[in-house]
Amino acid sequence: MAPVTDVLAPLLALPGVEAAVAEARTAVDGLLSHRVLRRGSAEVTAESALRGARASAELEGAGIELERLRGQLMAGGTVTLPSKDERGARLVEGAVRLHADLGQVLVSWRHSPRQALARLHVLAASEVVPDADALGRPRPVGAPYDDPLDLGPAPDPLEVAARLDGLARVLVSGTSAPAVVVSAVVHGELMALRAFGTADGLVARAAARLVLVDRGLDPKAVSAPEVGHAEMHHEYPEALRAYVSGGPEGVASWVVHCARAVALGAREGLAVCEAIKRGQG
Repeated sequence: MAPVTDVLAPLLALPGVEAAVAEARTAVDGLLSHRVLRRGSAEVTAESALRGARASAELEGAGIELERLRGQLMAGGTVTLPSKDERGARLVEGAVRLHADLGQVLVSWRHSPRQALARLHVLAASEVVPDADALGRPRPVGAPYDDPLDLGPAPDPLEVAARLDGLARVLVSGTSAPAVVVSAVVHGELMALRAFGTADGLVARAAARLVLVDRGLDPKAVSAPEVGHAEMHHEYPEALRAYVSGGPEGVASWVVHCARAVALGAREGLAVCEAIKRGQG
């Protein structure tokens, strides 16, 4: 059997990628060295998950202030958006549920990425998709799909299946590419495919975070790269369109964007650590 080609490793040589990846790594390493994390990371992980979920939902078109969301969750009630958007509120709840349970998906992600993606979609869209049988299943031929970022036509289901299989093979077979590069490709592919048709953005950003955890960049999940993407929300769709259009320049610009989001997400994690430190003082 011929050896599996490491198709992701060459991406590090694209213009600007290596420097951006190094900056992201430095930012996350700085976060991981914070003294609050020496005493325990659970509180930081939980807060990062909440902030990441809120930011991811906002990128999906369902915006809510962090403290408003926190208050509603602590009250044990359902999420209500200021706009009274019921579907958006259910997407926010899906994002929170998804990020809270990411750790439970990690084992299957390592061995069966497609099974893990199906589980991520169930978590994200269970209150949005009316047909329970459609949860976790790639969209069939002719089915509509959401496109909140106006990325343009999505591939047909046959191409989606082939590209998902290819992505899974790359993930399982291994790559020498840095975690930031792998995360960016997973994120970009899932956004390009819109495999499930609903909540694909939530799934893509959660999968990207899983890669950073699984590949050791942020093993405690204390950064919030979704916040970085949300901070750069004007650039996010443009960078994705560059990836979708293909070509080395488009891929490079997307990976660089994702690296910047990781660095910003590390800064968000530092802010959480500092807030906890002040509370302990």
